[in-house]
Amino acid sequence: MELQLHDVWFVLIAVLWTGYFFLEGFDFGIGVLTRLLARDRTEKRVLINTIGPVWDGNEVWLVTAAGATFAAFPEWYATLFSGFYLPLLVILLCLILRGVAFEYRVKRSGERWQRNWESAIFWTSLLLAALWGVVFGNIVRGLRIDRDLEYVGTLGDLLNPYALLGGVVTLTLFTFHGAVFAALKTEGDIRDRARGLALRLGAVTAVPLAGFLVWTLLSRGGLPSLVAAVLTLAALAGAVLTGRAGREGWSFVCSGLGVVALVAVFFLSLFPEVMPSTLDEDWSLTVTNASSSPYTLKIMTWCALVATPVVLLYQSWTYWVFRKRIGTRHIAASH
Repeated sequence: MELQLHDVWFVLIAVLWTGYFFLEGFDFGIGVLTRLLARDRTEKRVLINTIGPVWDGNEVWLVTAAGATFAAFPEWYATLFSGFYLPLLVILLCLILRGVAFEYRVKRSGERWQRNWESAIFWTSLLLAALWGVVFGNIVRGLRIDRDLEYVGTLGDLLNPYALLGGVVTLTLFTFHGAVFAALKTEGDIRDRARGLALRLGAVTAVPLAGFLVWTLLSRGGLPSLVAAVLTLAALAGAVLTGRAGREGWSFVCSGLGVVALVAVFFLSLFPEVMPSTLDEDWSLTVTNASSSPYTLKIMTWCALVATPVVLLYQSWTYWVFRKRIGTRHIAASH
């Protein structure tokens, strides 16, 4: 079968979402760990500083993924935002509040001021980690889409057991990913506790993750998604085992691979559909009926070939510059 540009752009959008969840996964996890791991405000500042130089750059992947979806698959974009209007609005508000919290937290030295913004970082990180799982769980499961390619369901339809389990999976997996990153980027006592917490979170994550993957394979699975599902569980086990051995770099590689494989399960279970209809298979949005014209996709492809290497080089340079570990000894007494 000849490869079409709309197939290529489905893969590219999947790659963009993969990059976003890989990077923002540990980013959200660090936000959650400001309550689960940090014992005092100094340790909270250590955790926040591990992602301080990179958190906003990580969100570039989300903006690019949304923009690419709008340009390459306008029908997908329109139905997605009409069906998930309220959840996506909550996600947008959380992203805004979280960004403001990172910036405003250090603008004043008052205890109450900083504590409130740190609470905002925790709650928005937790909500974002869970809501993305709910959104993608619903997309994979299928939605009430009619013959006009419009969502005709209700908010209650989105709160189904499969999607809620997806939210639990992304929340626990991202928190685990964040704990592994914290062990990689910190030093001293907080590093040891992060490693121990990562081992416990790995066990906690395995149960809902295995259940979600089995459910997905039974409902929409094929051989490619089966391979990705096995890789997801293998990567989680590898992250735990290498973390226990003190190989924090390899543990982070494995936890990141687990996130990548989970996103692969989502998209492999979908293709060639982008939003399945639970009312009638013929009403599902596919890479064919939801895509832009071939000319538009061709122009986008040339733009992507120029811009993507620049973004990758810049982000790689940023992570290289801020690669060293930090600890409480690096935090000034006065703030």
